[in-house]
Amino acid sequence: MTKIIGIDIGGTKIAIGLISIEGELLATKTIPTDQSIKPTKMIGQIYQHTLQLLDRAHTALSEILGIGIGAPGPINTKKGVITYPPNLPQWRNVPIVAEMKKHFNLPIFFENDASAAALAEKWLGAGQSESDFIYLTISTGIGAGIYTNNALLTGAKGNAGDFGHTVINPAFGQCVCGQRGCLEHIASGTAIAREGSKIVGKPLATKEVFSLYQSNHNEIISYLDSVFQTLGAACVTLINTFEPNKIIIGGGVSKVGDSLFDPIRDYVQQYTLNPDNRETAIVPAALEQNAGVIGAAALVLHTKQKEYSV
Repeated sequence: MTKIIGIDIGGTKIAIGLISIEGELLATKTIPTDQSIKPTKMIGQIYQHTLQLLDRAHTALSEILGIGIGAPGPINTKKGVITYPPNLPQWRNVPIVAEMKKHFNLPIFFENDASAAALAEKWLGAGQSESDFIYLTISTGIGAGIYTNNALLTGAKGNAGDFGHTVINPAFGQCVCGQRGCLEHIASGTAIAREGSKIVGKPLATKEVFSLYQSNHNEIISYLDSVFQTLGAACVTLINTFEPNKIIIGGGVSKVGDSLFDPIRDYVQQYTLNPDNRETAIVPAALEQNAGVIGAAALVLHTKQKEYSV
């Protein structure tokens, strides 16, 4: 048993990866998250696509050490349940581990997706040399994986780091969670597409909003600069609260590059409470879009995880 299956469940897509125990990504497959069907049917599709991936990679199930699953919160890792994720409105109290065990006679491990991605960056990425760091994902939603004192901080049920639902500015309106002005409602990829579309007056994808930013669209520049400042404030809050040596930023929005990272670094250097922490490194994720599946696989090797007995 020399290989691991990693599954990263997201609001818009699900990534499945085959990873060696040394951390090499051997094969990967991405499928859309169909929110028009029941979660159990979607899980059945995950199973079928996983078998296809194994077949393509000439890998037998007997070679698989276990399956790791990362999913957006809220979740309950004690029970193996996806409970109430705002970005998966049909997924309510879904016993993901029990459902997967109907298909696979393998050990299955389950964690919040941002926590799993943090574990990936610790294993193979930008967190390898760090005892204290935070992985901040900015994608469909926003979440944080917290690695502190050489351990993953997960909380009682696996939801520590659900940082996207920190209230920043109530004037921005109601978030999907019900609060007003959450960080995720202001600065996620979903929020950027929504607000950029309002500014231009037609539907835009997040990528198209960033293209307008690069093309010097004045209103978009003004809007996104305010978003970057908000993310800077968010990083200052994380530094003031957890005092990491490094913040690693991943997710689709991080692909904008220096336009995102430079204003965040400037904000941190100005406003972090402890002057000694104003040089906290703010770096891009080394594993980029593969952090989710690699992190899910890392759960299988993470010695503090326990197999579910459902």
